[in-house]
Amino acid sequence: MLSAEYRAIIKATVPLLESGGEALTTHFYTLMINEHPEVRPLFNQAHQVSGEQPRALANGVLMYARHIDQLEKLGGLVAQIINKHVALNILPEHYPIVGKCLLRSIREVLGAEIATDEVLAAWAAAYQQLADLLIGLEEQIYSDKENAPGGWRDTRAFRVARKVQESDEITSFYLEPADGAALLAFQPGQYIGLRLVIDGEEVRRNYSLSAAENGRNYRISVKREPGGKVSNYLHDRVNESDVLDLYAPSGDFLLEPNDKPLVLISGGVGITPTLSMLEAALGTERPVHFIHAARHGGVHAFRARVEALADQHPQLQRFYCYEQERAGDIEAHAIGFIDEALLNAWLPPTRDVDVYFLGPTPFMKAVKKHLKTVGVPESQSRYEFFGPAAALE
Repeated sequence: MLSAEYRAIIKATVPLLESGGEALTTHFYTLMINEHPEVRPLFNQAHQVSGEQPRALANGVLMYARHIDQLEKLGGLVAQIINKHVALNILPEHYPIVGKCLLRSIREVLGAEIATDEVLAAWAAAYQQLADLLIGLEEQIYSDKENAPGGWRDTRAFRVARKVQESDEITSFYLEPADGAALLAFQPGQYIGLRLVIDGEEVRRNYSLSAAENGRNYRISVKREPGGKVSNYLHDRVNESDVLDLYAPSGDFLLEPNDKPLVLISGGVGITPTLSMLEAALGTERPVHFIHAARHGGVHAFRARVEALADQHPQLQRFYCYEQERAGDIEAHAIGFIDEALLNAWLPPTRDVDVYFLGPTPFMKAVKKHLKTVGVPESQSRYEFFGPAAALE
């Protein structure tokens, strides 16, 4: 427990974090990556360039400072952090590196007049408190996964059993344990961590599991990103029978079991976790409304799969919206963007529903706003997002 003096100092820095937190965390990431290349594989460099990772860290630091007296108010933020850490195999020895670079960045960005020895001492103690909390929670997850049937710790070798092109941009990889042993169960909405060595450089990425568990394999479905180092490597250089190193499934964006109508809304490659949720939900009597937006029919993955499920399950209704209409594409239910009018038409008559949505940031901003406007309770509107939640307001 931090002393009252340290808690007061931490809270006094909140205005500085509100105004300059992203500059601080950008400096922190640059410093850490340059001076500690051993942690480079833990971070997606594209997210550094775009600013998403500094913004996410700035939001986390700010939330921690605001609630330093009542850490329980951090709510789902802690679960989100530890699951991302576990999926990338963040270990206790990484924390001192982060702490050292964070404290140094506070001094270098804020200056010695503001970041006094007393301020740095308070933040050192606060960081250690947070590190101890996260390390303990993460170790419990690592241990649980290692000891569960089919579980493991660190990486496990998986063979690419099938590689299937799903659209102009998305390819699926069916991954089976190379040792032929049992497979760890996962929950709909979770993701795996993938460790690769590309041209001599280690990289790690998270990919959503895009099919319900079957006890035989995991499926990930990867969008080719322009200039994307990992996605292009997977599309162009990974073939059937190749072996990949996986970290165990993780994630807290989970399908909650209940009897409320389920609404799954996705844009682009955001469809991947909703597919595992869809397949799991159709094993019940629960009504499901599946809404997907794509730029056009050529990039709409898994349409045939969803159509086949709709033929088998009368409780499933599906709706597709294409940004543009192209000759030769199978017709969509609407052309343009998902708006309030479409949601009113496509949602169940009741607004007492559970909604899960994800996709590109502009798409998520719009969906979040429209759901609130049409009357879906915010507590029943769930999403997974890399950056700070404020970015969706």
